[in-house]
Amino acid sequence: MGGGKSILVPQFSAEIVSEVLRRDRPNVLVGVPTLFDALAKDPSLEKADLSCLTACFCGADTLPRAVKERFEAMVAAGGGKVRLLEGYGLTEAVTGIMATPLTEYREGSVGIPFPDMLAKVVKTGTTEAAPAGEEGEICIAGPAVMLGYLDDAEATAQALREHADGRTWLHTGDLGKMDADGFTYFSVRLKRMIKSSGFNVYPAQVEAIIREHPAVAEVCVIGVPDPAQVERVEACVVLRDPAQAGEAMAEAIIHHCRERLIKWSCPRAVAFVPSLPLTRVGKIDYRELARRHAAGELAQGP
Repeated sequence: MGGGKSILVPQFSAEIVSEVLRRDRPNVLVGVPTLFDALAKDPSLEKADLSCLTACFCGADTLPRAVKERFEAMVAAGGGKVRLLEGYGLTEAVTGIMATPLTEYREGSVGIPFPDMLAKVVKTGTTEAAPAGEEGEICIAGPAVMLGYLDDAEATAQALREHADGRTWLHTGDLGKMDADGFTYFSVRLKRMIKSSGFNVYPAQVEAIIREHPAVAEVCVIGVPDPAQVERVEACVVLRDPAQAGEAMAEAIIHHCRERLIKWSCPRAVAFVPSLPLTRVGKIDYRELARRHAAGELAQGP
């Protein structure tokens, strides 16, 4: 409709996207955090002309600050001036349904809804709107929302609910908050939040702290069953130097967290892995890591 051209990448591959950037010089780039992280580390882009980029958007998962800064620095070195902005969406609403405006950046925000879409935050477990700044469940309404789950009336009734305004709203299962200007801030997928000894633990917060450790290249935090705590926090870590893996490094990472986080958010164990599993779209597959833990496939320490 706008006379633009879409370049479709058939699978998650930083190598393919790097080639597209050099060869086709697109103006807009949309991807997941692991893609932008891989691009920032790709040596083939170190001397590439990236002045073609006018907008870059990241979605599907929490964007680590370090990844954002590395990518923006790489683009700047290539002659570009873009900020890596965040957006939000989900399969039940035809993927992306909101994004940060190019002209108004707000730290940590996934932006405002696209035209014809509505968003609000409700008190968890209700249809009542939460006050500005208060955390609750993100709900969306509009023409992009699904009709329902195929052959699953019960799941459809849980996700699609009529509110007092007469509209049907999609309860996303995501926690977040909204400021007084309507900008949304994503917190965590409800299913991913860890309940440890009655405390809510946000994996992204713990991961951000662990990434600050100089020995850590990548990390994913999962909740594992625990008879005393219901769930305990475990960190799956990829080290910059795999030879450093061992009890001493695990203790060092846990100590690093204890100095910066409350007790219940700190990992009780660290599993060293050669790489983190990814979904088909390139998101870190925390469910696969949880499966591996349950199957005893993760070597833990200390």
